[in-house]
Amino acid sequence: MTGFLDLNKSTFGSEYGSPDDESFIATYRARCHCGVVGYEVSADPVDAKICHCNDCRLLHGAPMQWAAIFHKRDVRFTAGVEHLRFYHNRLDRNEKILPCKVSCALCGSPIADEGRNMWLAFPTLFDFGTPPRVPESFKPTCHIFYGMRVMEIADGLPKWSGHKDRSTLL
Repeated sequence: MTGFLDLNKSTFGSEYGSPDDESFIATYRARCHCGVVGYEVSADPVDAKICHCNDCRLLHGAPMQWAAIFHKRDVRFTAGVEHLRFYHNRLDRNEKILPCKVSCALCGSPIADEGRNMWLAFPTLFDFGTPPRVPESFKPTCHIFYGMRVMEIADGLPKWSGHKDRSTLL
């Protein structure tokens, strides 16, 4: 585990959970499609949202992106850190320049968006059992960048023109 710990710290720094931290108790586990990259979180998300911005749509190949937001301290990698690929879409560079997109270099699965302070995880990567039972804390509370949507969503959730609580409610 020492090699992994060294790589984890050099890649992610001390703001993330450590594999040696005995007080870190995994609540949920996630992995990429091929299973080589794995991580766990020790808390419920602080929020969950659905993003309709152009970058999220293009990078996910979908009409929207669903993300659950965690503090970095509540996230730790358990496998495959060396197979992570980073992409800074504003600069169009394959580098870990925050904020950035994180994916598996082997299977291409989007893993998360890494922000300066937060980890925006993609709930579809988490193991919620069979059949999946998504916990209430992972369910979206709103739509953001809804003005850029490509389809209407009639779900009763608030729809923001930009970021939640910092833009116009549509």
